[in-house]
Amino acid sequence: VVKEKNRMGECPVWEERESALVYVDINSQKVCRWSPLTNEVQSVSVDARVGSVALRQCGGYVIALGTRFAFLDWDTQAVTTILELEQDKPDNRFNDGKVDPKGRFFAGTMAEETALGVRARRQGAVYTLFPNHSVIKQLDQVDISNGLDWSLDHRTFFHIDSLAYAVHAFSYDVHAGKIACPKLLYHLEKEEQMPDGMCIDAEGKLWVACIDGGRVIRVDPETGKRIQTVRLPTSRITSCCFGGKDYSEMYVTSAYDGLDKSTLAREPHAGEIFKITGLGVKGIPQNFYAA
Repeated sequence: VVKEKNRMGECPVWEERESALVYVDINSQKVCRWSPLTNEVQSVSVDARVGSVALRQCGGYVIALGTRFAFLDWDTQAVTTILELEQDKPDNRFNDGKVDPKGRFFAGTMAEETALGVRARRQGAVYTLFPNHSVIKQLDQVDISNGLDWSLDHRTFFHIDSLAYAVHAFSYDVHAGKIACPKLLYHLEKEEQMPDGMCIDAEGKLWVACIDGGRVIRVDPETGKRIQTVRLPTSRITSCCFGGKDYSEMYVTSAYDGLDKSTLAREPHAGEIFKITGLGVKGIPQNFYAA
C-alpha cells in the first residue's frame, strides 16, 4: 500500500485521530505518516536514527532517537529532547518502542554494527519513560531490544531480543510499571529467521515480524506454539500493527538496507509497506503516552 521505499521501515502505529499510519525509517532518520485516504506520505527529518514513535495524548508524538527520548510536534516539526541516556555508549541507539496500558513509553537500545557483522554484544537495555519524564532501566545485557507488547489483562509483558531468536514473557506489575520473572515463550524455527517487531491481537495472540524470513507469524502465548504464518513478497519484514477503521487490517513494514543488488532485483517490493486483510481477527487501539 505504501510504494515509497524505506531503508529500514519500522514501528508502524495506527493513529485513529488522523486515520493514518505513522512509522519510522530508522536509517533515513525520518518519522513518516501515510494517509490511506489521500495515499500521501508526509515525513519529518530528525538528526539521528529514530528507532520508534508512539502517540501522545495531547497530540504529536514521543520518539526514541539516537540515545534520547524526545517529543515531536508534527505541525512545527520541532523535536524537543526529554532525556539523554547511554552517553557512555557511542555505538548504541534506541530501537523499538511502545506505550503500556498506563501511558508509559517503553523503548530499548542496541549496539550498531561497527563493521559488517561486527557488533558489541549485550550492550542494550530496556527503559521506561514515565509520564512525569522520569526513566527507569528495566533490563540490561540485551543484544537487540525489539518487539514489545502487553497481554490483554496487562499482567504480562512480551519482549524480543532479536539475537536470542526468541520471544520472552515477563510478569508485569501494571500499577508500578515494573517487569519481572522472564521466561522463554517461543523460539523461532530456522526458516523463520530473526524476530523483529511484534503486536498483539484482540484474542491475545502475538504477531511477530520475521526479518530475513519474509513473513509474520502468529504465536499463542498460552501454548507457546506458532498457529499461523503469512508470507510476504520481500524478505526483510520488520514490524506489524493492526489498523483501519475497525482494526481488522494488518500493516507490515519492511526494509531494503542489507539486501545486495541481485536480491533487490528479485525483491522489487523491498522497503515497501504492506496491508494484510482477511485475517479474521482484529487488533486493539494503540496506547497514548500520558503526557
